[in-house]
Amino acid sequence: MKLVAIIAAAALAGALPWLTSSNYIIGIALSACIFTVAAAALNLVYGYTGLLSFAQLGFWGIGGYATALTVMTFGGNFWVGLLSAALINAVVALAIGYPALRTNRHAFVMTTLAFALLVSLVARDWVSLTRGPLGIPGLPPPTLFGYAFRTTPQFYLLAWAYALLALGFLYALCTSRIGRTLVAIKQNEPLVRAQGISPMPYKLAAFAIAAAITGVAGGIYAFHLKIIDPLFLDFYYMQTFLIMVIIGGAGSFWGVVIAGVLMAALPEALRFSEDWRMIIYGAVLLAAMLAMPEGVAGWWRARRVERMRAALR
Repeated sequence: MKLVAIIAAAALAGALPWLTSSNYIIGIALSACIFTVAAAALNLVYGYTGLLSFAQLGFWGIGGYATALTVMTFGGNFWVGLLSAALINAVVALAIGYPALRTNRHAFVMTTLAFALLVSLVARDWVSLTRGPLGIPGLPPPTLFGYAFRTTPQFYLLAWAYALLALGFLYALCTSRIGRTLVAIKQNEPLVRAQGISPMPYKLAAFAIAAAITGVAGGIYAFHLKIIDPLFLDFYYMQTFLIMVIIGGAGSFWGVVIAGVLMAALPEALRFSEDWRMIIYGAVLLAAMLAMPEGVAGWWRARRVERMRAALR
C-alpha cells in the first residue's frame, strides 16, 4: 500500500505540467523538487550521523558555479557540467571532511561554516573566474538528444526526474546496512567502535555523497534561474534546507521529504498577505516546533504509540 501511494504521488508530480498551465505553480513545484533533494542530502549528514554541516551551502554554490563555468567558460555541455559539479564536490568534501571529522562535533560545525563562508568569498572576489557580483548571466537551456529544456514546464521535468533518482538513491542508502550503521554511530559511537567498526569511513562517505548530490541540485537550479552570482550562496538556502530537515524530523527520510514539499510551498501560499507574509511564516515555524519538537516524524511516532497503547487497554 505504501509503495502504491509513493508511485501514485511521483506520477502525479510528474504529470503536473499537463495538469496546470500556470508557470507560477510549476515554478514552485520545481523549487520544491530541488530543495527537497538538497534537504534530504543534508539529512544524510545531520539526521543519520548527527553532524550539523553548514558546508552544504558551499557545495550548493560550487555545484552551481562548476556547472555554469563548464558551459560558459570551458566549452562543455550541461551534462558534463553536472558531472563535474558532483565530482568536484565529492573531492572537496573528502579533502575538508577527513580533517574536520577528526575533531569534535563543535569544531566540525565551525569548520563547515568557515568553508561555506570561504566559498561565498571566492564567488564574490575571484572576479577573473566568477565575474564577482556581476555573476554569470545568460545560462543556455540544457539539451538532451536534441530536446531543449527551454520553458518552465520542460525544465520542471528535468528537476522532477533528478529528484526521483536522487531521493530513490538516498532512500536505498538510508534503509541499507550502511544507513543503519550511520544511525548506530550517531546514537552510540563508542559501542560501534567496540564492535570493530571504524566510524570514519562511514561519516566521510555520507559527507561526500551528500556533497555530490547537493552539487548537482545546485547546478540544475542555477540553470533554471539562467544566472548565477554570489547571491546563490545566500544563507537563505542553507536556512531553507535546515528548516526542512528539522520540521520533517532529523533522521527520518519520509518526514524530510514531506516537510520539503510543504515548506517550499508555504511561503508562496502566504502571499495573500504580502506585508505579513514572513511574520506569519515565522509564527508557523515557531508553532510547529513547539507542537512537534521532534518534527513531523516524531509527532507521527508518538501518535502511533498512543494508538497502540489505547488498543491494548
